[in-house]
Amino acid sequence: MTMPLSLFSRRAGLVLGFGSLVGLAGCNDSDTTAKAPEKPAASANPALEPTVNVAELMKPGDLKDEVLGKADAPVTIVEYASMTCGHCANFHTETFGHLKEKYIDTGKVRYIFREFPLDPLAFAAALLARCAGEGKFFPMIDLLFKQQRNWAYTEKPEEALLATVRQAGFTQESFNTCLQDQASYASLQKGRQRASEVFKVDSTPSFFINGRIERGAMSPAQLDKILAPHLAAATK
Repeated sequence: MTMPLSLFSRRAGLVLGFGSLVGLAGCNDSDTTAKAPEKPAASANPALEPTVNVAELMKPGDLKDEVLGKADAPVTIVEYASMTCGHCANFHTETFGHLKEKYIDTGKVRYIFREFPLDPLAFAAALLARCAGEGKFFPMIDLLFKQQRNWAYTEKPEEALLATVRQAGFTQESFNTCLQDQASYASLQKGRQRASEVFKVDSTPSFFINGRIERGAMSPAQLDKILAPHLAAATK
């Protein structure tokens, strides 16, 4: 199995530019074919109807789910994101703070982050977030998204990524060790394949809100509009 450390290249860094320059709200690659997921049983409100089997969606993969929020929150959001996706970075820098303050911290939303790497550099960044240590996953995700342009759009992505994660305490040795973790790399690949085949994820970011898919980044106002009927239904 080829590890991300050996796949750093000029192409790996520059391939990201296309996804963030096109006039779409999400990033994708050419290896994923979109198919409509099987419809679950109809709900009382078709607009809130899950598009996937929620019980299956909630099953964690080989890597433990990274979660924020109360377990009994009325709304659960599962996000699939790629660390090199410009639209994912936009969501996390412009909207995630609003989501956390208004919904997660108030007990209204339980949030689960899952990786859907679109390229070798995204795999590397995802591994590094997983290696950051207990309680440091989300701070590392925040760092990588906020500084994405510094390490993802460069001719020397390995050096730039190392410089970025040094801010979180990584050394050259811990950086290399993390990117040589065969088991975690295989688990990331397996998780991405499951998302694609079972839940029909074909672009990032993709959100499942109580099992209903919403594709593409969204503004705070768009997020409020999408969550309002889910929260209203939960209080009836």
